[in-house]
Amino acid sequence: MLFRATSRTLSKLSNFSRGYLDSSLTRVLDVHPEVLDALASKKPVVALETTLVTHGFPYPTNYDLSNSLESIVRSTGAIPATIGIIEGRIKIGLEMAEVERLANPEKPGSVVKISRRDIAPAVALRSSGGTTISATLIFAALAGIKVFATGGLGGVHRGGESSMDISADLQELARCPVGLVSSGAKSILDIGRTLEYLETLGVPVISYGPSKEFPAFFAPRSGFQVPWNTHSPNTAANILHTQSQLRMNNGALFAVPIPGKFEAAGAEIQLAVDQAVAESEANGISKRGKEATPWLLKRVSELSKGSSLASNIALLENNVRIGNDYVTVGFSATSEQSSRPQPLASKKEPLTIENDHASLLVFGAAAVDISANAFEMAPNFASGSTVPGTIAVSLGGVARNIAEASHRVSPKGSVLLVAPIGNDAFGHLLTEGTANFGMRTDGLLLQKNQRTAVCNMIMDSHGGLTTGIADMAILEIEQFQTEAIGMIKRVNPTLVIIDGNCSPEIISTVVKLCTEQGIKGSEPTSVVKSTRILQAVENVSSSASPIDFISPNLIELREIFESANEKSLSSKPDYWTALDNFSLTSRYRMDLEHLSRVNVTDKDPSKGTLSFLLDQGAAQMAVRLLPFFRHIVIKCGDKGVLVAMRQSPTSQWRSEQSNIQRHQIVNHSDSDTVVLSHFSALPVESLANVTGAGDSFVGALASCLVKRPNAFDSSETLTQAIGIAQRAAALTLGSPYAVSPELSILEEAIKNLQYPQ
Repeated sequence: MLFRATSRTLSKLSNFSRGYLDSSLTRVLDVHPEVLDALASKKPVVALETTLVTHGFPYPTNYDLSNSLESIVRSTGAIPATIGIIEGRIKIGLEMAEVERLANPEKPGSVVKISRRDIAPAVALRSSGGTTISATLIFAALAGIKVFATGGLGGVHRGGESSMDISADLQELARCPVGLVSSGAKSILDIGRTLEYLETLGVPVISYGPSKEFPAFFAPRSGFQVPWNTHSPNTAANILHTQSQLRMNNGALFAVPIPGKFEAAGAEIQLAVDQAVAESEANGISKRGKEATPWLLKRVSELSKGSSLASNIALLENNVRIGNDYVTVGFSATSEQSSRPQPLASKKEPLTIENDHASLLVFGAAAVDISANAFEMAPNFASGSTVPGTIAVSLGGVARNIAEASHRVSPKGSVLLVAPIGNDAFGHLLTEGTANFGMRTDGLLLQKNQRTAVCNMIMDSHGGLTTGIADMAILEIEQFQTEAIGMIKRVNPTLVIIDGNCSPEIISTVVKLCTEQGIKGSEPTSVVKSTRILQAVENVSSSASPIDFISPNLIELREIFESANEKSLSSKPDYWTALDNFSLTSRYRMDLEHLSRVNVTDKDPSKGTLSFLLDQGAAQMAVRLLPFFRHIVIKCGDKGVLVAMRQSPTSQWRSEQSNIQRHQIVNHSDSDTVVLSHFSALPVESLANVTGAGDSFVGALASCLVKRPNAFDSSETLTQAIGIAQRAAALTLGSPYAVSPELSILEEAIKNLQYPQ
């Protein structure tokens, strides 16, 4: 059964994709693996009907036409989803052998025309048939397909005001959020009353082209005007996108005139249409419901000596090309193809933003983390071998983690993650997962033909990182830089956090843009990438400290320091002038020696002393980097946090003195006050993982700085802010998640963060 293959595909694409179709539907419905993969990967998909195969054209023209329409869809990278029913199974996406089954009258078993009313009986009686526009709309909407291209829409039949003969197509357009691309209504219908009925149902009708004239299937003009017209795929896609945003569950009709070279034949064909209609009324065919349309089309073809058949094929192929443009051009611009029906499991409502402003903008990597954890009793890792363990998929990425951490402790909508995502299953997972956390998603920037960032981590049995592979190439592309800069200008944040995963060019551009907007920060993520912030230092020479905050660990601190020396940044005259202005006295050096002998924490002498301040050169490197970075917050693992910073002579620190018992050194000069302050690590009862603790620390600290931008200006408020950030890191260390959901308990502490006295 086809859905078994589908289930395997689902498992590969993560459990997220499993929610599109209720499990009970799988008993009667098969989604072709190619279609399912396309939907989960946010590839463009176009729905196609099969009544034209079963009742619209003779064999083998019908089979060849179906193949041709699918080829047109594939020509631009979209995926066709031809919909029909085969032996009681609803098929969203057909194999060509299944199309042959519907097209060839010599194949065993009859085929029927299936509208809405026929679906359940056809399934229950295991019948095969072609789906009309109404049935195809239903199944396209179920699958989350947003565009359906066909020939002519059904409507109000001539004399419908008496017979009440109205096509079910119109009602389904009012019920299914799908854009229907057609050549207007069939010319055998009462087009005026059809448009009136669509207006009553609230279905927007848009003429595709320079005129508002509604087409009449074989003829480009019907004599009836519609309120709207467009010839832009982007506009057409935006219409559907807007309806989705407004929770409007109806579709829209895009009426496409027949290609110009077939226009001349339209007048002659219309004469044949009028004669066929008159004959149907005389012989009673017009009163036989769904039998009328196939009879009329056949009779029109006979009267026009086949010219109507050629015109019909031409308009079908043209409509499919235009429908293809909607999903490959328009939907790429709006990312609307991802706005398909949500999983039936409970989900948070998308966050509604009243304006674009965000207090905190976190700029960088959003990734899918794949974590492999070895079992405790697993043998040692060996090259070329595997060990037993568990594998989990979660949302990650430094910027995303920081944004989530800050989101959990900040007012709703005040934190915006700006990150590139690919047009693939991982990008879809990130978008939906971010929304489920209640976070904003308007900063997730879709990058066409790019891979979403993925980090694959191998953990030992204690949760420690052994090795990993990070695919972060998407952060390097120029398009992301351009879009992100525009986002910063639009949002106008108070504070910007820059993920060190970004390219040096992007970091430098962001720092330049933000120099006069607010606080800038870098969060280096690895030894390889931690030095990227230095290019911004080189390029922004107008400020002595172009970067206000960085938050490296000890290894990253050394790499930044050594790289600065290699780049000869420390040889610049301004650098030595700034360093000389610190006027580090012999008292400072003596205080540092005393501090290095103090225990990391009084509560556990086994943790050792603060000797790393001197032995590993941590204090010296930090102070030597202060001309470039005004505040350096160094994450020292189980040895706590070291803050090195320089303050103006007028700050609250002016009245502070060194206090070794409080792990604090203060050096005063006429132009600067240099501060080294150490904070012991908080105890962690159980260690679940270490991958998101640093990000949680930075996210919580960023929220503190948004609340109190001058929080580092006094010893008291610095202690409060670092304490909140450390509690956030400790909560995540004890959590299986990249960011602990329990961080929300810290929101009140940030609200109560005091002003420096």
